[in-house]
Amino acid sequence: MKDFRRLKRIARHKRIRRSLNGTASQPRLTIFRSHKEIYAQIIDDVSKTTLCSASTIDKELRKKCNDAKPLEAAELVGKTIAKRAVKKGVKSVVFDRGGYKYHGRVASLANAVREVINF
Repeated sequence: MKDFRRLKRIARHKRIRRSLNGTASQPRLTIFRSHKEIYAQIIDDVSKTTLCSASTIDKELRKKCNDAKPLEAAELVGKTIAKRAVKKGVKSVVFDRGGYKYHGRVASLANAVREVINF
């Protein structure tokens, strides 16, 4: 059952990625959610580079995220990646939810980013 869910998520992600494409002016914000951690990256698909990233295992966030609940940790990651993106000159992004439902930690991260960056 676990493998079936993972394969279905990967299929959803591939289907979503057909229509999403990050550019230099509007890069792609993609997330990966594991059981314990959450990762976010801002990617320029044209030049195939990662502009910035943040996760619950970053040195800056690890202590804060270990003490926080999962939704709070996702919000911290969202705020951190938004700050890093603004430093890189990113004003708007395309949100790639990675095949996950827009619910819980995914929604919390997206809302935290949305406070600073448009998408």
